[in-house]
Amino acid sequence: MRHTLATFLTLVLLWALVAQGNHALSNLRVYLFVGGLFVTYAALMLPWRAGLATSLLGGLLCDANAPVAFGTHLLLFAAAFAVLWHLRDRLPREDTVARVIVALLANLALFLVFSFTQIGGSPVPAIAWPRLIGDLVCSQICLALIAPWFFALQHRALLLARAERENLA
Repeated sequence: MRHTLATFLTLVLLWALVAQGNHALSNLRVYLFVGGLFVTYAALMLPWRAGLATSLLGGLLCDANAPVAFGTHLLLFAAAFAVLWHLRDRLPREDTVARVIVALLANLALFLVFSFTQIGGSPVPAIAWPRLIGDLVCSQICLALIAPWFFALQHRALLLARAERENLA
């Protein structure tokens, strides 16, 4: 339970910071999506139950203020978590650079799936794609810049909650 609570609280902080960033960037018509950060650390570093619970709660948090059908983020984050969980033994998950790359790939996949599922509601879908590509580029740059900090924050939160021991190697 400590794993889930400590990691979820970091997701709440990320959600609030991204919401403020999107508000600040709204005049430029840029939208940041960092869904890959909501699932990567949980999938690579946490036990199955705690990681899945954290990803599901993060999905519900994102669904709470999104103008999409409730549960959309929850399902996408659960699917991304499951895929990453099954790949985690093949990845160098202790390396921060590898985690950032995994988060970038997860974010790309989530963004594309989310875009394809929601584009049908647009009156003219062809016009939306250039903006979506611009948003994706900005989101990936933002994610690459904040991911190392966020992974360190999640690790430190687990240490403070005494849900994980510090490696002294």
